[in-house]
Amino acid sequence: MAEKHAASSEDGPEPRFDGSEERKQDALMEGEAVLGSEGDVERYGYVRRGLKSRHVQFIALGGTIGTGLFLGIGSALTRAGPLSVLLGYTFTGVAIFAMMQCLGEMATWLPLPGAIPQFCARYVDDALGFAVGWNNWYQASITICAEISAAAIVIGYWEGAQDINVAVWISIILVLIIALNIFAVSIYGEAEFIFASVKIITIVGLLLMAFIVDLGGNPKHERLGFWYWQHPGAMKEYSATGDLGRFLGLFSTLINAAFSYGGVEMVAVAAGEAENPRKNIPKAVRRVFWRILFFYVLGSLGIGVLVSSSDPNLLSAQESGAPGAARSPWVIGIQNAGITVLPSIINAVILTSASSSGNAFLYTGSRYLYALAQNRQAPRIFLTCTKRGVPWIAVLVTASIGLLTYLSVDKNGGAAKAFEWFQNLTTIANLFTWCCICIAYLKFYKALQAQGISRDTLIFKSRFQPYTAWFALIYFSIIIIFNGFAVFIDGNWDVSTFIASYIGIPIFFVLFGFWKLFKKTKWKTALEADITTGKAALDAEDVHWPDQKPRNALERFWFWVA
Repeated sequence: MAEKHAASSEDGPEPRFDGSEERKQDALMEGEAVLGSEGDVERYGYVRRGLKSRHVQFIALGGTIGTGLFLGIGSALTRAGPLSVLLGYTFTGVAIFAMMQCLGEMATWLPLPGAIPQFCARYVDDALGFAVGWNNWYQASITICAEISAAAIVIGYWEGAQDINVAVWISIILVLIIALNIFAVSIYGEAEFIFASVKIITIVGLLLMAFIVDLGGNPKHERLGFWYWQHPGAMKEYSATGDLGRFLGLFSTLINAAFSYGGVEMVAVAAGEAENPRKNIPKAVRRVFWRILFFYVLGSLGIGVLVSSSDPNLLSAQESGAPGAARSPWVIGIQNAGITVLPSIINAVILTSASSSGNAFLYTGSRYLYALAQNRQAPRIFLTCTKRGVPWIAVLVTASIGLLTYLSVDKNGGAAKAFEWFQNLTTIANLFTWCCICIAYLKFYKALQAQGISRDTLIFKSRFQPYTAWFALIYFSIIIIFNGFAVFIDGNWDVSTFIASYIGIPIFFVLFGFWKLFKKTKWKTALEADITTGKAALDAEDVHWPDQKPRNALERFWFWVA
């Protein structure tokens, strides 16, 4: 390997490009190792920038489309009504967009592996980086279990599949997602590109179908319009009567929507392995608004006009826990309209979506573990990478948590209850992650001012700051505090529900308190926040990324998409 030059400033090593691929890779290695030491890179290897522009864009797209949009949204509809669902997903979408603006600015300034725990540790407090890093790791790991379990259950929708032990399907899916993650990050990127493409085509088709069916383009030739908004009504009462009941119904959809948006921050986790991140990350973040508007806002509107919130088939499917597409409001709306071809197709897409999510969360979980090791908050062995730049030990350790999925093979109620707890842990963990992103950004914003760096010089400058960050932080904090509000209403108290709703809060603060007491860390001032280490090396990478320009109309369209 070419001889390395030592770091000469606090900004870290500055790579030299002499035109050779070996020198470029050497510079990339040094850029990736900015938080470690040269000895770490020699001993453990380093991750590589193997995600192309189209991978990054479709990871961002796929991250906003999960099983929640196909299945989970049905429970919100039956509980609160179509207008409440539309408003809930819209309000939460605005907060998600605000949070992503903050994350996009930081990830463009320093596109680091793992990103979020590194920002929290460098700008706020090492203890916050420790807490959010391990919080994110167990959230991603347990979500793998939930997604694999969901995929295995979805397979049971097809006749004959129920005769095969569900452990077989769990094993196949687990081996598949490990294989997609263990060989090279480009393989993971290609898999997510394909998965996301399938989901995007499906949701676009469903939206068009809902519009056509609503206007009468169905076998029954019945124009639905906004009939279901009037019968049984646009906003349903929940846990109370009158205006209070309708407000609580609306608030319950905020919680459901927050859970459905989980994973939207994945694009920043991929920043450390993306080609030309200073160009591709801002592009992905800017398009978050349109993805939220198109997929979730229009999706919730489409479901609201397609199926009644009091539909007996939808209610019974949810109560019985029917597998896969049988619980999807999209499928029930299609069947009510007299269309019989689509349910199996949608079930296949739901299966793809669940497998895609498991694949994506294995990737993000392993990169959080890698980032923790770089911060010296996890064993250094998790920095160990293959020659293709995959932190393989981090991947396998994260995947090992997926073995808990075999609990779902047990038919007794204990396993089901355990998974309810797992799911509550992951959703609260997501909300804490978003809050920490906003806190890190507020400190980053102050650090730029204190250290004399104008935001006008930033490649990606988010708008209306710091008010955007404060809005998102307050919004997500309210949801964390009141997510279990139903148990406090007279007659609804249940100890297990209360613990499931709030156990994630003490877990986060125990992680934070442990590291703060163990390492005696201090809250960083604006002048102490480390916003420059490694930036020079990352800046030097930018010179070798090719500036591709479209040669025709087709290429212009593709560059706009990817």
